[in-house]
Amino acid sequence: MPNPPQAPHPRPPPPRLLAAGLQLALNGRAVVHGVQLELHPGWTALVGPNGAGKSTLLKALAGLLSLQAGQVEVDGEPLAALPLAQRARTVAWLPQQDSSSGDLTVRETVCLGRLPYTGLWGRWQARDEAAVQDALARTDCLAWQHRPLNRLSGGERQRVHLARALATGASILLLDEPTAHLDPPHQWALARLFRELAATHTIVTVLHDLNLALQADRVAAMGQGRLHAHAAHHDPMLHRTLEQLFAPALSIQRLPGVPGTPGRFGAVPRPLD
Repeated sequence: MPNPPQAPHPRPPPPRLLAAGLQLALNGRAVVHGVQLELHPGWTALVGPNGAGKSTLLKALAGLLSLQAGQVEVDGEPLAALPLAQRARTVAWLPQQDSSSGDLTVRETVCLGRLPYTGLWGRWQARDEAAVQDALARTDCLAWQHRPLNRLSGGERQRVHLARALATGASILLLDEPTAHLDPPHQWALARLFRELAATHTIVTVLHDLNLALQADRVAAMGQGRLHAHAAHHDPMLHRTLEQLFAPALSIQRLPGVPGTPGRFGAVPRPLD
């Protein structure tokens, strides 16, 4: 992806997001059990086996689900108490499957991210144009911004929907499997983008790829609806927890690196025999 243009205007410090004792049920079945999770500015990867409750927790953090118990707070204020427009300017959510119409062009889709500012009939301003152009550039969509969505691959569409989330200008980005359908070069580029955005955003990404997740600043590990660990990517306790949650499939090992640089870790498959 090309180097993004300079942000259109200075951004206030990213907010703190708190899940305070969240309890959730779907179709009468408890799926999230008393999760207490404090998310600071930076990039947090949310991981766990299938059915761990990751996507459900992410939707709850976005204010899209009714809670049985607990509360989601932004800088100490209940998310549910924020006016809808302010909430949309504060929290951007990217689902696993987006339902945007294939009749829209890439640019038209990304422009939808500015609705919290313009409304349906509001006046388009220079700041809106700057935000859309910045989002298109960051996600490497500028070259084909006038193509319709129905002529894009799954990976290209995923980048467009991420661009729409970025165009909101929200300081909290909640992204459910943002690397789905992306090839390794674009997964790598997207991880680089998250690391850049981490200085000015609070980012939470649900990821199945543990090697990608271990590039994040912090990793939150879930299993059976409970939070088992939330720690820096290099924390040995986190590594032991991941090995237990995904046993017996893998081990977490230090990767070869450049001498004098901080160590990185990866998930290594265990031999089948």
